[in-house]
Amino acid sequence: MIRYAMALSGLIFLTACGGSSTEQAAVVAAPTQQPLPYQLSLAANSWVDGDAAATATIVTEQGIQNWQQGDDVLAVYLHLPQTGELDLALTGLVTQGESKLEVSLGEQSHTVTLSGSSSKQHAVGRFQVTQSGYQKILLRGLSSSGQTFAELSQLNFGGSAAANASYIKDEVYWGRRGPSVHLTYQLPENTDVRWFYSEMEIPSGSDTLGSYFMANGFADGYFGIQVNSATERRVLFSVWSPYQTDDPTSIPEQYQVKMLRKGADVQTGEFGNEGSGGQSFLRYPWQTDTRYRFLLKAEPQADNHTHYSAWFYPPESGQWQLIASFSRPDTQRNIERPHSFLENFIPETGDTGRKVYFPSQWFADAAGNWTQNRKASFSVDNTGDRGNRLDYKGGVTEQGFLLQNCGFFSETTAAGTEWQLPASSNAPLIDFAALP
Repeated sequence: MIRYAMALSGLIFLTACGGSSTEQAAVVAAPTQQPLPYQLSLAANSWVDGDAAATATIVTEQGIQNWQQGDDVLAVYLHLPQTGELDLALTGLVTQGESKLEVSLGEQSHTVTLSGSSSKQHAVGRFQVTQSGYQKILLRGLSSSGQTFAELSQLNFGGSAAANASYIKDEVYWGRRGPSVHLTYQLPENTDVRWFYSEMEIPSGSDTLGSYFMANGFADGYFGIQVNSATERRVLFSVWSPYQTDDPTSIPEQYQVKMLRKGADVQTGEFGNEGSGGQSFLRYPWQTDTRYRFLLKAEPQADNHTHYSAWFYPPESGQWQLIASFSRPDTQRNIERPHSFLENFIPETGDTGRKVYFPSQWFADAAGNWTQNRKASFSVDNTGDRGNRLDYKGGVTEQGFLLQNCGFFSETTAAGTEWQLPASSNAPLIDFAALP
């Protein structure tokens, strides 16, 4: 999957998750002065609620710093597998005088006063966890003698609800991006598949900044749509080089992916960081609640190359548009390892959810004989496998196969789960000879 660092912009504001609806008066408890047994890194597990740009400034590799505005509310996420008591403390310092913070979980809150220019643990108080799953703990700055509210490195926790908690413990960059989720499709047996057709629809509210909704993945690349900024969206088609490197400039000539042709207004070039190869993209203002179509062709050549071509069908134009054709050396393949995925490539938006539907997938041989794909198998990347994030999900709905990630929802789908679509006779009607 391709990894990018993109400009940040405003996001959908998150609502509370987990926590308790118990009134504050019923749960107020004196802060415990005993050191708490567990701690999570605020650098890894906190965001400025609903503001990716502020997150990039305030949540640093050292933790929470540069926190000056009372409107910047910090959200810290912790997954608890059981209910019970949750004791909290904050490790950090203030640069001068003292600061007052409000720490809340659902409708419960405590005020804590921080003082001292040396980092130490500041007891907050006890909360009642009445629902297992992700807890959203909010930190609000109330007052400060200095220019910032506090410099905080850890959230410390304990109590009967705290055992076996899940949170981002390692691989912080990937954990903050959130878990990537995938659907693997089943090729028809004893068939040389040349064509891979699919449909995809992003529901309203899921077009979160940093999303890559990948429709047609294959053994040597991927093809889908992205949200790159508040004003830019792309249709992206990329093919990896067989030469393994993260630096595209180091690829020997004989292993370079070559562009054969491209569509109108399509940009082409190279990519790196997660393998390297040829890349093409079309800036296109795709919309939510709209079904888009994707078509990929693989043509193995006699000279040990494979030509990969991608077309995009927006219903707004009512016609197929060529994105690009690439020649991949040292390769003779038909369509192999067909799949789709959903990922987030901006860590500062890893607290915001997204989902996508895949209503239809079909495969065709060189003669144009179509076979419906009905089966999908679910998987998640190491971020999910290692338990750094548990907010990942797949399924099958009336809208087709589903992928969902990020946002700290408390449902999790087990890797390896399989689903099946109903049989359909509505094969794609495509005049291959008329494609641009």
